[in-house]
Amino acid sequence: MTADFAVVVPTVGRESVHRLLAALDGSRGPRPTAVIVVDDRADPHPPLRFSTELPVTVLHSGGRGPAAARNLGWRAGGAEWVCFLDDDVVPQHHWFEAVADDLAKADTEDAAGSQGVIDVPRAPGRRATDDERRTQGLADAQWITADMAYRRSVLVHVGGFDERFPKAYREDADIALRITLAGNTIVKGARRCTHPVASATLLSSVRAQRGNRDDALMRRKHGSGWRTAIGEGPGRLRMHAVTTAAALTAAVTALTGRRRIAGWAAAWWAALTAEFAARRFWAGPHTAPEATKMALTSVLIPPVAVAHRIAGEWTFRSSRPDPPLAVLLDRDDTIIEDGPYLRDPAGVRPVRGAHDALRRLRDKGLLLAIVTNQSGVAKGLIRPDELAAVNSAVDAALGPFGSWQICVHDAGDGCGCRKPAPGLVRAAAAELGVEPARCVMIGDTGADVEAALSAGAQAVLVPTERTLAGEVSDARRRARVAATIGDAVSLVLKDCR
Repeated sequence: MTADFAVVVPTVGRESVHRLLAALDGSRGPRPTAVIVVDDRADPHPPLRFSTELPVTVLHSGGRGPAAARNLGWRAGGAEWVCFLDDDVVPQHHWFEAVADDLAKADTEDAAGSQGVIDVPRAPGRRATDDERRTQGLADAQWITADMAYRRSVLVHVGGFDERFPKAYREDADIALRITLAGNTIVKGARRCTHPVASATLLSSVRAQRGNRDDALMRRKHGSGWRTAIGEGPGRLRMHAVTTAAALTAAVTALTGRRRIAGWAAAWWAALTAEFAARRFWAGPHTAPEATKMALTSVLIPPVAVAHRIAGEWTFRSSRPDPPLAVLLDRDDTIIEDGPYLRDPAGVRPVRGAHDALRRLRDKGLLLAIVTNQSGVAKGLIRPDELAAVNSAVDAALGPFGSWQICVHDAGDGCGCRKPAPGLVRAAAAELGVEPARCVMIGDTGADVEAALSAGAQAVLVPTERTLAGEVSDARRRARVAATIGDAVSLVLKDCR
């Protein structure tokens, strides 16, 4: 039996995405349940349109990077497997057939993921340039999301891609490492994609050093042995640090008149820089333009690499390995003013600060859901259509929300959904595609806190004049308390760094 799968393609609107969709359209084999193209341009105009017989859906992720785009894509589909493709790869002509075979193999081995083969063209008759070698490294890397398939259930379990990685760098190694550390396996498949050599400019290798910021996050999350864990060597950052220190020492001692020390430091800097340039030049074509490029960039790379690493270490100095992914919100007295058994949509009034608070959460990429008890329905005080109208007004004023979870039972009905029971929290997490442990509940009563904690989620209580003193003291002990919805959001966002 063929496993059902969806294809997710993040893109910034490059022309190559049309080539990719055309190649998939002509591919032999079982068709995917969905092809989800996630347009990650901040301004998605002109809109992407594709002429294909594939079931293509285009979503927009707002320019938050490939990790966020992939998360939006896989959460939008319900297939058992999610196949990620980069927008610039060229799949083999029978890729669908090959991926079906690979997923069947993965099912047989009970694997969580299946890695495709990445071929990178090499220029005939000469050595690869420094810029070409960076792309060619994809062919030998352990985990590359240019063509990678994961079980959707595993993506839910690990929380998807970490959106703190802003570029197409390390986010693929990070998620694969988290998946394998959770006791899963990723198998090698036989399907193939060609990855063209990335275009380069004079300073491409210098700009690539911004990846040292992401290396700081990898170290924060996975410890000092993360490079070994993902199958990489030790890197050159330590030598870059020594080279940069020598340059700074030479400059400072020269300015303070200590010429002897300045001379020795300058000599060390020159020797280290020359060794670095020679090593890079020797591996590539021995031409005058390449020599000039290696000499210039070898001077610039060490200090730029060190600066990015220092910035990353500072940025992620207190980062959590598993930050929140979703915020679940009570409705009445949390995001809208409470009107007893509200039945008229004209009575929907957002609480002060709600618009700005929810905007801040959305800007960070957090998923939002409403989790609310509405016993007025069971009591006969609110008709279901009136409740729907009020909720539509809330959605229009403060939405959209990724999930609405509503309990219409009364306190004595014995249901498993009414807060403080955990049912609504678990249902919201499931619909959003996250584990409850990666959710934070914001509400105004002890029932909100208890429902979250019982489901394994976190909680922030925002008390009102109707919140009982015992509920506040209990929340201070077991969860957190904030004075306003804005303060509660600030607590959540602090955990997202």
